Amino acid sequence: MTATITFIGAGNMASAIVGGLVSQGYPADHITATSPDTAMLDAVNTRFGIQVTSNNCAAIQQADIVVLAVKPQILRMVCDELRPTLDARDVPPLVLSIAAGIPLDSLQAWLGEQVPVVRAMPNTPAMIGCGATALKANALVSDAQCAQIEQLLSSTGIVEWLSDEDLMDAATAVAGSAPAYFFLFFKAMEDAAVKQGLPRSTARKLALQTGLGAASMALTGEDEPEQLMRNVMSPQGSTERAIASFEAAGLRDIVAQAMQDCADRAREMQSLFGEK
Repeated sequence: MTATITFIGAGNMASAIVGGLVSQGYPADHITATSPDTAMLDAVNTRFGIQVTSNNCAAIQQADIVVLAVKPQILRMVCDELRPTLDARDVPPLVLSIAAGIPLDSLQAWLGEQVPVVRAMPNTPAMIGCGATALKANALVSDAQCAQIEQLLSSTGIVEWLSDEDLMDAATAVAGSAPAYFFLFFKAMEDAAVKQGLPRSTARKLALQTGLGAASMALTGEDEPEQLMRNVMSPQGSTERAIASFEAAGLRDIVAQAMQDCADRAREMQSLFGEK
């Protein structure tokens, strides 16, 4: 039986997951999204054909899975609103939270001790089936429910279960936030190529296609990224000169610091917004 899914929130990340599900054939009439923003609801209804409403509590009354897709700053308020409806149900739904920085124990305290909760860190390429999602479940989530969540999110890309919730901050740094790093790098490459004389449209196409090709090679081949890099480099050639420039500028340290800052901010959000 196809599960009914309610998304509390209809923003970018919710839309990315909904888009991934619908594009893989998940029935749109089994998906509902809620938001106080009627324009946002109209947009997702038009785009995906799903059900929409501004009534959070009504939307979760019959849902098998509830996806919390709101900003961490307002998640506790949303959970407080949902709590009476969850308490009134004979069998609570499975709750999937995609809010960064909010730990399972806080979610459990806000939603009710009987509610099975999975915490997820997805990313926006889920929209095109190329997402990467890290997951951690609480003790109330059954093996069957884990399989159900994995099956659903696998339609949007790869899924990795974490052995320890403390690793979620690192997953945020390497996956959840990371598409933005690549977009920044692509833009920097594009701008540099334009400065060297290429038309912007040509520079953009070449940079993006090269990024796609490099990622595909790394995913499908047996060589490690370091070896793939060496395969492109000829002794005293142009690629070797470029890599030497990156290394001299401390690119690895820059990346490591940026990812550490990202993980640190995720932990800060936990202390700011995740208190019981």
